[in-house]
Amino acid sequence: MRTCLNVNDLRNDIIRRVEEMSGQDLMACYQCGNCSAGCPAAGAMDLLPNQIIRLLQLGRVQEVLHSKAIWYCAACLTCEARCPKGIDVARITEALRTLAMEKGIRFIDIEELPPETLADLPQQACIGGFRKYNI
Repeated sequence: MRTCLNVNDLRNDIIRRVEEMSGQDLMACYQCGNCSAGCPAAGAMDLLPNQIIRLLQLGRVQEVLHSKAIWYCAACLTCEARCPKGIDVARITEALRTLAMEKGIRFIDIEELPPETLADLPQQACIGGFRKYNI
């Protein structure tokens, strides 16, 4: 697949908002892959952490917002600890989750969970889930 790049795609408003919300410079990443190599959730992700960053660098925000990977980030900070540039991918994924929810993109809808499932979940998991998955 051929991708044509222009400056409007690369530095669009959503990219700037992700950088503002996360406090991270997306263009600082030079794709060493250390974040993906150490990510404990990488096996469940459809996009690896470095792929998320690369797609954002290329202005392909919608692809990232619709990925499962932004919801699988455990915010364990292994990515930041391994990154030679100190990029905190967990902060970026949190910003992406917030933007996705603002746009009505949901990974899980609490109302669709069966009551017996909710009853079996630990209360802390429910609280954490509401904080993470709801606006």
